[in-house]
Amino acid sequence: MATVVLRSNESQDQLLKRFRKKVVKSGVLSTVRRKRWFVSKSELRRVEKKKAIRRLRRRQYPPHE
Repeated sequence: MATVVLRSNESQDQLLKRFRKKVVKSGVLSTVRRKRWFVSKSELRRVEKKKAIRRLRRRQYPPHE
């Protein structure tokens, strides 16, 4: 769990900003979002395979300028 302690001469806004950074870095929110719904192993494999194919296609055809 992310915790922050108020430093001397630190405003509430700075404290909140530091807390948010810590939460993002720890990955708590992404874990919660991922575990919000149950996804079966086969579904997970299918999605990961789809992502990998998409990544490969992006690397193969770089954007034109």
